[in-house]
Amino acid sequence: MKIKATPNTGVVVKVERGESELPLITPSPLNLRKILVPVDFSECSRKALHYATALAKQSQAEILLLHVLEMPPVPVQAFEAGFAEGTPEESAANELSQWQAGLGSPPSVRTMVCSGSASPEIVRTADENNMDLIVIGSHGRTGLARLLLGSTAERVVRHAPCPVLVVREREHDFVAPPEGRAFAKA
Repeated sequence: MKIKATPNTGVVVKVERGESELPLITPSPLNLRKILVPVDFSECSRKALHYATALAKQSQAEILLLHVLEMPPVPVQAFEAGFAEGTPEESAANELSQWQAGLGSPPSVRTMVCSGSASPEIVRTADENNMDLIVIGSHGRTGLARLLLGSTAERVVRHAPCPVLVVREREHDFVAPPEGRAFAKA
C-alpha cells in the first residue's frame, strides 16, 4: 500500500494487488488525568461542569471544582454579618457539595474554595495542581458590560499553564444536557 499527499485531492491511497483492506486509523485518546472547573454558581458554569463531566468519564479523569471568593473591600466582620449560615467560605463549600452531589458518578470529584481575584487564583490553582485542562464558562458579555466586569475566561486563557476549553452560554452544544434539564438559551 502506498499513501501519497497531493496538492489537489489531499491524500491518495494506492492498494497493491493482494491487499484487501485499508489499515484502521484511530484517533489518539484524550490523556486527561485532572480537569479544573472554576464555578461562580451560574447556569453558565453549570453547563461547563457538564462538559467537564463528559470529558472526565471518557478519560477517567479527576475533576476539581473551584470557587473563588472575591472579597469586597470592606472589613471582614461587616461582610460576614450578612451570612446567617456561616462564613462565605462555608456557604461556598456547601454550594459546591450540592453541585458535586448532583453530578451522579463521574470518576472522582474534589472541591476547593479560595479567596482572591478569580483569574489569578484559577491560573495558580491549575499550576499548583498540575491540571491537564481547564473547563470554564463564559457569559459572553460584550460592550460596556465586558469593559466594566471584564472577562475572567479571557484572562484565564491568556495565562493558563494548560489548555482551556471555554464553554459559552449560547452556542452549538456537543454535550447533551443532563436528563430532565435544558441548557439555558438567552
